[in-house]
Amino acid sequence: MTRWTSSVRIAAMAMFVSVLAHASHEAPSVTPDQALTKLKDGNRRYLFSKMSHPLDTEARRIEVAQDQHPYAVILGCADSRVPPEIIFDTSLGELFDVRVAGNVTDDNIVGSIEYAVAHLGVPMIVVLGHERCGAVQAAVAGVEAEGHIGALVKCILPAVESTQGLQGDAVDNAVRANVTLVVNQLRTSTPILAEAVQAGKLKVLGARYDLDSGVVEFFPDPAAAASSGK
Repeated sequence: MTRWTSSVRIAAMAMFVSVLAHASHEAPSVTPDQALTKLKDGNRRYLFSKMSHPLDTEARRIEVAQDQHPYAVILGCADSRVPPEIIFDTSLGELFDVRVAGNVTDDNIVGSIEYAVAHLGVPMIVVLGHERCGAVQAAVAGVEAEGHIGALVKCILPAVESTQGLQGDAVDNAVRANVTLVVNQLRTSTPILAEAVQAGKLKVLGARYDLDSGVVEFFPDPAAAASSGK
């Protein structure tokens, strides 16, 4: 390793540490339940074409340029038809988006979400699947995907296998199962996310976006189901 390369790496690490040190550690401005209500209200405005943030202003851009206080993480699909800020009618700085085809997860994605929870105080994570997801369709079809697409499909296969033999649409069954699988992975991810969930500071919910109607359907809270013994 050259001295120049070593210096660059050290400088990059110092910058990253500095960013973390100056990140907001304030208590979240909303509770998990309040965050959920804001998302539901925003989707309702979107459905009835009563959006309050059709275009963010220059003033809002300047307002959030130096700091951010998002109230929800959206782990969503990279599909161009499912932009979280639009379907939840939010402004700049309100959502912490993590988008990847099939809304799957890995260490890099979990790390991004951990940053939002641990350093920005985000109280809500929504795993957002959607109708007719191409990545899920590929997994259900069982075709050998080219390039790195195969890695995404592989992540979704457990959901496909868990829904085999069920009545209804095979792709939609797998979409829902995949969301639930990722929700459970995040809720139990140690140490940061699992501890926040157990402390009541964080909720992780699944949801499905309907491409035809625009409706976001939120799944039941797994924590509530666990406490009731179901």
